[in-house]
Amino acid sequence: MRMVDIIHKKRNGKTLTEDEIRFMIEGFTRDEIPDYQMSAWAMAVYFRGMTDEETAYLTRAMVESGDQVDLSAIEGIKVDKHSTGGVGDTTTLVLAPLVASAGVPVAKMSGRGLGHTGGTIDKLESIPGFQVELSQNQFVDRVNRHKIAVVGQSADLTPADKKLYALRDVTATVESIPLIASSIMSKKIAAGADAIVLDVKTGNGAFMKTPEKSEELARAMVAIGKKIGRKTVAVISDMNQPLGRAIGNALEVKEAIATLKGRGPADLTELCLILGAQMLVLGGRADSEAEARRILENSIQSGKAVETFRQFVQGQGGNPDVVDNPELLPSARYIREVTSEQAGVIQQIDTEALGTLAMKLGAGRETRDSKIDQAAGIEMCKKINDRVNKGETIAILHSNYVEINDNLINETRTAFRFSEQGRKEIELIYKIIHD
Repeated sequence: MRMVDIIHKKRNGKTLTEDEIRFMIEGFTRDEIPDYQMSAWAMAVYFRGMTDEETAYLTRAMVESGDQVDLSAIEGIKVDKHSTGGVGDTTTLVLAPLVASAGVPVAKMSGRGLGHTGGTIDKLESIPGFQVELSQNQFVDRVNRHKIAVVGQSADLTPADKKLYALRDVTATVESIPLIASSIMSKKIAAGADAIVLDVKTGNGAFMKTPEKSEELARAMVAIGKKIGRKTVAVISDMNQPLGRAIGNALEVKEAIATLKGRGPADLTELCLILGAQMLVLGGRADSEAEARRILENSIQSGKAVETFRQFVQGQGGNPDVVDNPELLPSARYIREVTSEQAGVIQQIDTEALGTLAMKLGAGRETRDSKIDQAAGIEMCKKINDRVNKGETIAILHSNYVEINDNLINETRTAFRFSEQGRKEIELIYKIIHD
């Protein structure tokens, strides 16, 4: 078998066999297939695509290229959640303890963020003392005791995916649905979950800008899960404005605590209830989404959800007092309100621009070596369809290391578009895909 023949076959739009894909991934992982040949194959896939079977074969080969987490010592059906990313994406901080409080184990591996804001691990590290590194025995023990643990992703998971993504990033082949889907699903499957709920974002603050492309990606990932034997559901949700009202690490932890207490933003709460209901059904805790939703709502109202968050934080070495006193979280040296220079109704928000601004304030990483300011970020005081008076505050900027000048204030203002009339209500959920 030769790599040049595999490239030729895919270039001509033919379907690769499982053996051919396995040969290619194994050889690439062992450095026996050079980058230039793998890049040529990725470009062929970009133009020719892959069948569902090919994509599943690729995913399985990448899973088997490294370690696979064994969660069999954890009681119950383990359900994982993945978001394709956005701005102000606080869902895991709410969702994991909420689902765990209902008795479904959440054993989650998360990464660090590169871009707008930190990843889930960065957000959790804003809690004083919180440990994101646990041994396998500690990880299993925390989940069996509290139904929840969240740790940093192992460097030995899916090494083939890491190598392939690095090539895609510099060869203009990132935007390939089969390659995106296999990249995401290989990491989720290697992490050992029995079932997976995917939050696929769509809109100007998401990787996929249109509902049609988001649905294409969602269906590709659900098909992979089905073929590899993992129950998988995808929820396509809106990212045409930041989710909730917080963008930034400590700010999002504060918002998550408020949401678990029943005092969070309506859109964040609703999305977590919808995603959580899917997780409870897949985890065998409820027979229907309606029943699952009632369980989750009762957990918030009774205080069980926020108590599970407290146990989760304490179990991983964090200070549980942040639940009652969020002021213990990092706070910013520089805080400036951004006021509107005009009156009207907010018609549109440039979500990606606000994400970039949050990164400039220190909330995210421009490079992998960038240091995150845990206190940095943006508070959204107004969102789409809100009426604003001239001089009214639309956002608040936070930073420890960046002095907030007029240029940053003006950047914030230009992200908001006004009109005399409101627009039709934005759909939070576009579609839920089960198969």
